[in-house]
Amino acid sequence: MTTLSRNEVLLEGVPQDFPAPSHKNHGTQFYRFFLQVPRLSGTPDVLPVLLPEGMQQQVTPEVPLRVRGQFRSFNNRSGVGNKLVLTVYAQELLPAEDTFCNSIVLSGALCKPPIFRRTPLGRSICDLMLAVPRRYGRADYLPVIAWGQLAICASEKVVGEHLALEGRVQSRTYQKILPDGTVDLRTAYEVSMMHLLETPEEDLP
Repeated sequence: MTTLSRNEVLLEGVPQDFPAPSHKNHGTQFYRFFLQVPRLSGTPDVLPVLLPEGMQQQVTPEVPLRVRGQFRSFNNRSGVGNKLVLTVYAQELLPAEDTFCNSIVLSGALCKPPIFRRTPLGRSICDLMLAVPRRYGRADYLPVIAWGQLAICASEKVVGEHLALEGRVQSRTYQKILPDGTVDLRTAYEVSMMHLLETPEEDLP
């Protein structure tokens, strides 16, 4: 038996800028822009979106847009900032439906032991790292955070165990103290888990 992998993101929000050149890979130019997605708390998520050449003309700042794609990770070889770079990879751009949304479905394997802790007010939190297989033997390594009873359930998982979940992609700012003592304001991206799902399985031939 093997577990099917899933990595499906659907966002609707407002582009903050025109797509700018990001990098080239196998002869294809990629572009990046930031999408602001409202959150119930009132503080929006501002998420990086990567898209291949040919799609950038569909993005206009301040014009709502729906993005369908995957949440992906890349190794940062520049030596500056986080080692793991996370971005939403756009596979399809759609007209906005005037219903802001932020949803993700993931299925993969737990690749690090869960880190369980409690806030000063006693609320449970659990940090997870999920490896979601991609084509050609690659995988995306995606940080996941769970709260409350979900955090307790997630903390019981072991490395190598398959996990399927629904949630949303969120941005979070934090302060990083550099070796010279200065403080650098940075942004992290992660998946906030909303539901644990039954893990689908298929028979191996």
